[in-house]
Amino acid sequence: MNKIKVENGYYILKLDDILKNKEISISKITKDLDTDFYSIKRLITGNTSRFDIYVLARICNYLNCKLDDIIEYIPNNNTTKK
Repeated sequence: MNKIKVENGYYILKLDDILKNKEISISKITKDLDTDFYSIKRLITGNTSRFDIYVLARICNYLNCKLDDIIEYIPNNNTTKK
């Protein structure tokens, strides 16, 4: 599980844990989804500034899960709603 800190909170990336629990390698998921290896790797390591919604949709479909099973946003406690 990795975190990406952003201005008003952070994202928790959980794809690595899901893949480990299901015993699916990065190579297998990239091959099965016909997706770039580095797109998956960035969702695991957090080395990204944007999330590709099309890749996320394919991953959710493949793993039979919801988006918040893969990525969770946690706002800072001190953020103000407008």
